[in-house]
Amino acid sequence: MPELPEVASLVEFLDERTAGRAVVAADVASIAALKTFSPPVDALVGRRVAGVRRHGKWIDVELAPGPDGTDDAGLHLLVHLSLGGWVRWSATAPTGAVRPSLGGRSRGPALALRVRLDDGSGFDLTEAGTRKRLAVHVVRAADDVPAVASLGVDPLGPGFTPEVLARVLAARNQQVKGALRDQSAIAGIGNAYSDEILHAARTSPFRMTRTYADDPAGVEALHGAVRSVLAEAVAASSGKPAAELKDAKRRGMRVHGRTGQACPGWDGTPCGDVVHEVAFADRSLQYCPTCQTGGRVLADRRMSRLLR
Repeated sequence: MPELPEVASLVEFLDERTAGRAVVAADVASIAALKTFSPPVDALVGRRVAGVRRHGKWIDVELAPGPDGTDDAGLHLLVHLSLGGWVRWSATAPTGAVRPSLGGRSRGPALALRVRLDDGSGFDLTEAGTRKRLAVHVVRAADDVPAVASLGVDPLGPGFTPEVLARVLAARNQQVKGALRDQSAIAGIGNAYSDEILHAARTSPFRMTRTYADDPAGVEALHGAVRSVLAEAVAASSGKPAAELKDAKRRGMRVHGRTGQACPGWDGTPCGDVVHEVAFADRSLQYCPTCQTGGRVLADRRMSRLLR
């Protein structure tokens, strides 16, 4: 799933190529991906792109008011890529009719929406896999989408301070990995970067948030890890074409997705251990026992009760 760094790079990529351009076609191929009906998708046609922004993991393509003067309000094309969604850019976008997607199994990414611009370029929103969760909204204000309106603090914004993080951790007693992934608390962190952040903070993914109440140094360390891991990932992906972002993300991971490989150490010095995994029903997490859990191996939930 694309997380904050990849979405930030996609936003930068799209903003550079679409700002000021007029939409000449917006064709829906997957009606299941479209979550709104008013305004209709064809209301985008004729409007110029005012800019592209990010809200957590959401892409917001902002469209200026209509050219005929009858509509003095702009529109927003809001996209959540979820598990299998992606943005595919074309310098010369196809002009043929878009064939509706009927769902079901597909050998490759299925087209959900195609947007064509007045210079002949454009982008496709596609989705791979059988679990269709890509979400496309056309709204008059970003906050008209409840999932956007309820987003928490941006971890790279000025509002994310150690004090704010301490309040997030104190709000509900839960495992710290879950707190980092709660979009209503901190917007933009998912499964992969929460693993990376906790490794950088030398913290067990199953540490309970209540234990931070009397540990200001721990809060500071976690805050610093959030900032540094995400900022490093954003810098590494900035300027890359959309097609290269997934590979760049995988290359930058220290523990996530690297089960059985040597741990590079939290400070860049190999610790001598290997990356371990805990698997759940539909996902898994990776961590290093030496760096994060005092050498203890966490039990796999598929096999036994969790060790904390």
